[in-house]
Amino acid sequence: MSSTAPAATTPSSTPIGKDGKPLKPCCACPETKKARDHCVFTNGEENCLELIKAHQQCLRDLGFKI
Repeated sequence: MSSTAPAATTPSSTPIGKDGKPLKPCCACPETKKARDHCVFTNGEENCLELIKAHQQCLRDLGFKI
């Protein structure tokens, strides 16, 4: 059994942004990222699971493999 961390994307499957440039996970889904980060900083990760899942789903919808 290997214990490798899941990769966000591979170079050949990197999602492309509206500007035609490769989209990075750190810059994708700014609305869900902002809400998730604010919640985690103020309430703790365990109290923000729905926002965390919403951000992960947004990333998946863009084509990131998380």
